[in-house]
Amino acid sequence: MVTKMSVLKTTFSGIDFSNYKSKVSEFVNELSTRANKEGKFLNWVNLPQEQLKRVDELYTMAENFKSQTGNTVLSVMGIGGSKHTVEHMLSINGLNICADKVQFYSDVDSISLERFLTKLGNNVLNSNFMIASKSGSTFETKDGFLRVQKMLIDAYKSQGMSEDEALKASAKHFIAVTDKNSEKSELRRTSIEQGWIGDLFIHDDVGGRFSAFDDHALFTLIWAGLKKEDMISLLNAAQEISTLALSTDLDENDALKEGIFWADAKLNGIEASVHQYMGSMFENTVYWHAQMQNESVKDTLKQVAKVPDAMHHSAEAHFNPANKFVFALTVPSDNGVCSENAKAYIGALTKSYDSTGALFVEELETSKLGLTPAAAGAMTQLRAYATVYQEIVTAIMTGKQLPDVLDSVLQPHVEYYKKNLKGGVVVPGRIS
Repeated sequence: MVTKMSVLKTTFSGIDFSNYKSKVSEFVNELSTRANKEGKFLNWVNLPQEQLKRVDELYTMAENFKSQTGNTVLSVMGIGGSKHTVEHMLSINGLNICADKVQFYSDVDSISLERFLTKLGNNVLNSNFMIASKSGSTFETKDGFLRVQKMLIDAYKSQGMSEDEALKASAKHFIAVTDKNSEKSELRRTSIEQGWIGDLFIHDDVGGRFSAFDDHALFTLIWAGLKKEDMISLLNAAQEISTLALSTDLDENDALKEGIFWADAKLNGIEASVHQYMGSMFENTVYWHAQMQNESVKDTLKQVAKVPDAMHHSAEAHFNPANKFVFALTVPSDNGVCSENAKAYIGALTKSYDSTGALFVEELETSKLGLTPAAAGAMTQLRAYATVYQEIVTAIMTGKQLPDVLDSVLQPHVEYYKKNLKGGVVVPGRIS
């Protein structure tokens, strides 16, 4: 029998899991029979253990990339899962707190570009750039890449280089994270033709919001200073969650319990839900979790926010008897100088939410500046599983036929706006 992880403790109240125990094997079977099968978009299930095989390679590549230019700043250019997963992983691991190692650019407006360049000292030569796009032709990412590439070429030409020399010099600033197949990815073709360093991949059947253990996130963690032994701990913990999440022992399977928790609310007519994260380390987690919620559950009624600040302006709605919610709290295990007041605050929230609706509290093991690597890996993988289980539980309990590919791992509706997108001077034509 698998054993629950010590780095993560979850307690539930206000829900009777006995109503679901007879269906546990069915829930788990629906996920496990699809996992790691081509075209099912569930390859993130065993991605951590696959990435463990590449740890040395990724660390060597990061060192080589730094040595090409001597730069210590990496600018990540990507949107959605190519950005939010990275921001989330950096923050909960206590890295890049001063934003001195990693910058991000994912916008298309002039002011945002100027603000980004200002962070680089108005000199693109001061940074290396990770361009992250599965297709290699994402509109927002390609727009930023082409603008920066032109600035780099112009900067090198101003030093007396020819056009060709400047292009070769600028290539040393770039690394691509994209589909490994050059026939599928325009960015892969560009990186090969221009001689960019390395082979970083966005793995097949791993959606952006599920990609926290894919190359773009791991490489950035390495760049920002995550120790190799901590990387191994993070990936092992994530893979252990995969083992626990496919267990038919519900007492061991917190991922399924969380999925049941959210499904149970909807099945009982409670439309609105709340997931609060406590502490500044989770500010970027909120963006990632909101992406997970909107793209997978396809429901904008869940409030995902950081407390304490969000608590004050949401309390009126949360504790109004006319409103029915279910709640979750993710909190750090605080052992520092503020622990007495932090625990008192957590106790107040727990008692208040517990008397208002169903609740689970998720407590995570911490280091000085964030979570321990094991807790970071566990919580992140747990969130992915719980999201998918919500769909599975809801369907089985209502007798609904599940689709061949789960709705929670697809995002077909994003094409609605993409078809109306027309490019400008830098990126002509429609970019998908």
